[in-house]
Amino acid sequence: MRPASAPGASAGVRLAVDVGTVRLGVAASDPAGVLASPVETLARGRGDLDRLCTLVRERDAVEVLVGLPRTLAGREGQSVTMAREYAAALSERIAPVPVTLVDERLTTVLAERQLQAAAAGGKRRGARARRAVVDQVAAVGILQSWLDSQAAGRSGRGGIPSPSAAAADPGGVA
Repeated sequence: MRPASAPGASAGVRLAVDVGTVRLGVAASDPAGVLASPVETLARGRGDLDRLCTLVRERDAVEVLVGLPRTLAGREGQSVTMAREYAAALSERIAPVPVTLVDERLTTVLAERQLQAAAAGGKRRGARARRAVVDQVAAVGILQSWLDSQAAGRSGRGGIPSPSAAAADPGGVA
């Protein structure tokens, strides 16, 4: 059995957000920090930050992880800029709850593959419903990967401080 939380990591519910141009996938951990589960998919735009703030309060989240979609080569493109801006806006709204950017390479691709494999023997969903579920599964992937790395005593696949944390401590890494 693995430890509930890694040294230095506090116990408590964590949320993860997969930021897309159209939708946000949201996942949450159990309080022990062992298992990530899908929560919901939010439409981007009016009200999405309000809903995330509500989820943080309702679940007493101790941290929010936002996926940083770097390329396989580690480069940062327009999607990374969008995720960083979203994380900064969220950080302002939910302070003092920290927002941490984490490497999310391949989570959406893996989520789509998992759902395709699951659909092979079951009922097929419409394209829109499938995309909404993909966003949640991607958020679960981001969070579960981070939880597993914490349990293994690592710092969390590319944990990067949020823009507000970086400004407060330019030399620090989350």
